[in-house]
Order: sequence, then C-alpha cells, then structure tokens
Amino acid sequence: MQTEFCKQLGVEAPIFAFTHCRDVVVEVSKAGGIGVLGAVGFTAEQLKEELDWIDAHIGDHIYGVDTAIPQKYEGMDKTSPEELVAMLQDAIPEQHRKFAEKMLTDAGVPAWPEGDDEVTLSFSAIQAQALVDEALTRPKCRMIVNALGTPPEDVIKQVQDSGRLIGALAGRLKHGIAHKNAGLDFVVCQGGEGGGHAGEVSSMVLWPQMIDAIAPLPVLAAGGIGNGRQMLAAMSMGAQGVWMGSRWLISNEAQAEPAQRDSYKSATSEDTIRSCSFTGKTARMLKNDWTDAWEREDTPDPLPMPLQGYLTFDAVRRTHRYAGSGDCQKIAFNPVGQVVGQMNEESSCRDIMYELLTEYADALDRVNHLSSAG
Repeated sequence: MQTEFCKQLGVEAPIFAFTHCRDVVVEVSKAGGIGVLGAVGFTAEQLKEELDWIDAHIGDHIYGVDTAIPQKYEGMDKTSPEELVAMLQDAIPEQHRKFAEKMLTDAGVPAWPEGDDEVTLSFSAIQAQALVDEALTRPKCRMIVNALGTPPEDVIKQVQDSGRLIGALAGRLKHGIAHKNAGLDFVVCQGGEGGGHAGEVSSMVLWPQMIDAIAPLPVLAAGGIGNGRQMLAAMSMGAQGVWMGSRWLISNEAQAEPAQRDSYKSATSEDTIRSCSFTGKTARMLKNDWTDAWEREDTPDPLPMPLQGYLTFDAVRRTHRYAGSGDCQKIAFNPVGQVVGQMNEESSCRDIMYELLTEYADALDRVNHLSSAG
C-alpha cells in the first residue's frame, strides 16, 4: 500500500511514528513504517548519542528527526546560549518560580540531583540548528520535520541541498499554505484532537481542506489516528500517510515509567485539555491539578513561549523521572491526543503496526463491499 510519498522515501507502509524513544523509531522502521525521533529537549550531544544507537540497530531502514525552530520567540536576538539563558532567567517573575516549585513540593516530587543542571534550549534557533546539523550527518536520516512553524529559509535550503526532505506541522490552513509557499516538501496536518501543539479545527474538517489547498504537495494526516479505521479515513481523503504520536506512548518499547503508562491507560478521550501551562503555547495533554492551577484567576498566567517552557523545564524532567513518586501524576506533563481513550493495552510496536494495517485492510474491504452492493 505504498503511496507516492512512501515510494519517494523508500518505505513500505504510510505510517510515520513520532516519538521521543529511540527504540520505537527502530522498531517501527523495521516493521515497514518510518520512525521519527522528536529531538526537542535534547542537546546536540544527547542527540548524537541517540542517533548513534539508532544507526547501530536500525539496519538498512531509514528514519526522520523532528525539531522545533520557531520563526519568532522571546530572546531570538541573542547570539549565544549563555546570553539566552541569562535573558530567560531575568525575564521570569519570581512569583511564577515560587508557584511552580510549590506545586512540585506539595506533590512530593523529589528535587533534581545537584550537578546535573544543564538546560536545553532546543526550542531556539541557537540549539535547534545544532540538532539539524547533527541529523544531517546521518545517511539513514532521510527527513527533517519542524514542529513550530515554517523553518527558516537557510535551513530549508540546507536540508534540501543534502538530498533529504523537509516538512513542518500545520494546525491551521494558513500555516500549511505558508509551508507550501516556502518550498517545503510535505506538510504534517494536525487536527485539534492531536497531542502536543495543535490547532482548534478537527481533523475531519481540516484534513480535506489542507489537502485541497496545497495540492499537489504531500500531506501527512495527524490528530485522532489510533487504529486502522481512522487511518483509512485519512487516506481516503487524499493523505499520503498518517503521522501518529500518542499510540506509541504505551508500546512495550516506549521509555515511560509505569505510573505514566497507568495514567494514559486509565484516561478517557474526555480527560485531555488544550493548555499553555507547560510550554506557553497551546498543547493537548492530560488534564490534572497542574493544568487546572494555571487556569485559576488567583494564580499567575502562563508566560509566552519560550519563557513558560524554560520555567517548567525542571517540572517536566522531574515528573518524568519520578513519575511514581508521591502525587506526581497529579501535576505531571503527559502530552497525548484524544485517542488516549483507545489506549488501554500495552503491546509491541510491531504488533501495533500489524493491527493498524490489518484493521485498515478490513475496513477497506467493508467499504468496497458497500460500493459493490450498491
């Protein structure tokens, strides 16, 4: 079931697995799809370590890397990481720091070990460029995706001149059109059901609009895809593939603590919320005491990106490492889409791939039967 876009990349199945876990990248690519490593949160050195491992285990298969280079952000005039960190430190109000720390302390989340204080700035052009540079040293990395808007012109040229494809996420029609006008090779169109940063329009409405508006540019459909029936719906509208993130969060290969897995498995599709409380930009995640607290009138308002992300960096890493400590899950950052209500059982990436393709084929047979019966 290769689409033209899949043929261009040389992959069998039109399934693109976005994940922060290197094991998921490898297993999905080996199963016929393509794993895309989310590099946000990595330093260049950490990304090198992850890609070294992927290259050593993925065989002859390919993969992609997802970065975040925003066109505009607070401190974008700073020319060094040190300058940007100093600016961010000074720009965050003390009341915000105290509020965030009090929530962590009250929930019983242990402090981060002393001596391990490196803060990543991969949301900025300063460090994101270093991530792109590292990814482009890898022959098996065949695609770069930007998670925050249209990439800068020089980055687009750099990636395309290397013989690779470059695309970007779009949660609004005008963003997809801007990506096309900038010369990108494809667009990941994410409806409002999707986890992480997404727009407000639902996938069922946004996908066909985007596909028509930017044709013949390939569109990968994202947001609300957790099984083969949903995959068929996207493909029937003209998508060249499906971009899935949430579905892999409780796979056997995912690097998630048991408490975090339990939070996902026990959640319903009504248990997510679009909130600015962690990154400063609206993102879908599991709602909990943390997301509720930042919405109250008697608490500080979330700061603009990247200030809020810098403020909550410590909270994110601590709630991930100490996911099972105290009441950590009541304030943890657990980004996920509305398909979380379908995520009830853990299984391997290979089994998930098989289930997706089998259910897709069964659903297609039902549609064909209805057509022939008419």
